[in-house]
Amino acid sequence: MNQETVIIMDFGGQYKELIARRVRECGVYSMILPGKASLEEVTALNPIGIIFTGGPKSINLPDAPICDPEILHLGIPILGICYGMQLICHLTGGQVAPASYSEYGTIQADLDGRSELFAGCGGAQEILMSHYDQVAQLPDGFQKTASTAQCPIAAFEDPIRKWYGVQFHPEVERTQKGTEMIHNFLYRICRAQGGYSMENYLEEQMQKVREKVGNRRVLLGLSGGVDSSVTAALLSKAIPGQLTCIYIDHGLMRKNETKEICAAFQDRALHFICVDAKERFLKELAHVTDPEEKRKRIGREFVRAFEDEAKKCGNPEFLAQGTIYPDVVESGANAAVIKSHHNVGGLPENLPFEDVIEPLRGLFKDEVRKLGRMLGLPAEIVDRQPFPGPGLAIRIIGEITEEKLDLLREADAIFREEIQRFGVHADQYFAVLTNVRSVGVMGDGRSYDYTVALRAVWTNDFMTCEYAPLPHELLAKVSSRITNEVPGINRVVYDITGKPPATIEWE
Repeated sequence: MNQETVIIMDFGGQYKELIARRVRECGVYSMILPGKASLEEVTALNPIGIIFTGGPKSINLPDAPICDPEILHLGIPILGICYGMQLICHLTGGQVAPASYSEYGTIQADLDGRSELFAGCGGAQEILMSHYDQVAQLPDGFQKTASTAQCPIAAFEDPIRKWYGVQFHPEVERTQKGTEMIHNFLYRICRAQGGYSMENYLEEQMQKVREKVGNRRVLLGLSGGVDSSVTAALLSKAIPGQLTCIYIDHGLMRKNETKEICAAFQDRALHFICVDAKERFLKELAHVTDPEEKRKRIGREFVRAFEDEAKKCGNPEFLAQGTIYPDVVESGANAAVIKSHHNVGGLPENLPFEDVIEPLRGLFKDEVRKLGRMLGLPAEIVDRQPFPGPGLAIRIIGEITEEKLDLLREADAIFREEIQRFGVHADQYFAVLTNVRSVGVMGDGRSYDYTVALRAVWTNDFMTCEYAPLPHELLAKVSSRITNEVPGINRVVYDITGKPPATIEWE
């Protein structure tokens, strides 16, 4: 695999992962490092280019994040985005000051097409701005390459030292020709050769696994989600017959999901173990209504069930995990705890493994899905919506019972089926069984049954969302089917709340 690397140095910007993905989409491998990464850490990766991200702070504050100034003098091309541009200006003797008018949203800019960065992108372009500080005075050796009505220096460059800065965000879709600008930085300025692809990544990872494992065995906890499923498919191809997958069916999956997962792996060169643990999980959840307590109990029971089954496998030497790159990037991040993570808890530390194998550790989710398609996994696995580790337990408000699980499975299946039949777009959609019962009329009699809430959202990153305005014809069809086909439900409502203030899940 071509080892060209571009480093994304993060100064707190919300788009760091998007920048890294855009670089990869252009055929160059990218890695995210904290803005405070040492000179030694940067040079050890031998990057062909460096990108400074945006960030929420003012460069003029005493605690503003600053990189090692020597990084600018490595002779490596550098592109600063938003705060990153202001950082370059600050470190090279220019002046950054509060803007007379802050700019937020899509703005028209005039770009100088003579700049290598804006080759093929010159003239009037729509760009996304989000700033309250801006470059007020150019450093020596720099020249202006873009402007807006309110921002006289919207981009600058020192082409001799290969330092470039843009006040706007080329990585977002709302910036016209933003991807072309990133491509120009990579190929015109950094002189990239390209070559990063999923085909190369797959071959490289399979070779690494074979060298590490040899003729020994690997154990994988298979959740049925995209990451663990692609990990299983990759390992079964790399080391056929040496992988054991343990799938814990906790009884909290969607309709037919366990059957689909078992079918997806029945013909692969691995040992697949499906553990029916429904009764032990239902017993553990009896009379529990608090959502945090549900998560904790499910996490603990998952670990116990996995440990019980792992002991029967004859001590495989390696443990495989479906860790992906965003997990690695965010592992040290400080964030307010809104709720415990949806995925069930970590595996026991005392299991006797020689090492951990994480073949997807360098990939983003969209890359993982592409790899899954290359490995022949079915669409229902590869394109699976995000599904919380605690499963339907946090889509049932209140106590979990087998009756409630059956009701929700049927209602949720109808909703997902009709959305697909109507062909409407939503990034995530599901049903929630509320703890509300209301009076209704079923036939000639009175009913007093449950209310189901439907949720469908549009989102790019699952960090924020807006509700999807589904057609009333679709909602009416779903409501009619649920109330007629699922005894025990007599009312259907639609959630039209965004995130924030709500979360995507209800619990």
